[in-house]
Amino acid sequence: MNFVAFERAKQGTGASRRLRNTGRTPGIVYGGAAEPQLIEIDHNALWHALKKEAFHSSVLDMEVAGTTSKVLLRDVQYHPYKQMILHIDFQRVDAKTRLHVKVPLHYSGSEESDAVKVDKCLVNPVVNELDVTCMPSELPEFIAVDLSTLKKGASLHLKDIKLPRGLRPVIRGGQNNPVLVSVTNPVVEEEAPAADAAPAADAAKGKGKKK
Repeated sequence: MNFVAFERAKQGTGASRRLRNTGRTPGIVYGGAAEPQLIEIDHNALWHALKKEAFHSSVLDMEVAGTTSKVLLRDVQYHPYKQMILHIDFQRVDAKTRLHVKVPLHYSGSEESDAVKVDKCLVNPVVNELDVTCMPSELPEFIAVDLSTLKKGASLHLKDIKLPRGLRPVIRGGQNNPVLVSVTNPVVEEEAPAADAAPAADAAKGKGKKK
């Protein structure tokens, strides 16, 4: 994906406020050998771009003053209640340096699994994005995960899936094989005893005593 940014000369709270009033969003590009660069981007174009998943998880081509460079979205600050982007951060990408990023997980096929079709189990995604490292050229837009082989009582773990070439998972908290998708048995509701069962039994006993 590519987008156009413009050089920004002024910084500070007042300058950023005036910039937003003109329909632009202030931002910064940092990393690599070059100095951090102040930029501004058309707010509406940026707003629509941020709705696309690929804008968050892909290496982007940023054009500034006729020069294109590779960047990665690192942070977005939104207004607490207005539909407004307050600030955005990008990091320069070095083709020879590994990236540390989060890649979305796209699950499919659960409805075709025995866990759902046969045993009526509930399939619940626990992790929706995976923390990985990779070279920029190997960064995928997303990781496809097939759930059609799920079985009753067996959740899906990290080591159960095959990651795209070059991706290395970043493990935190000592969990070498975290659960990605849980499979739980369906809730079986027990039928409550009929409300009139006890009174009927008492009535039968009463008739027996009269005889």
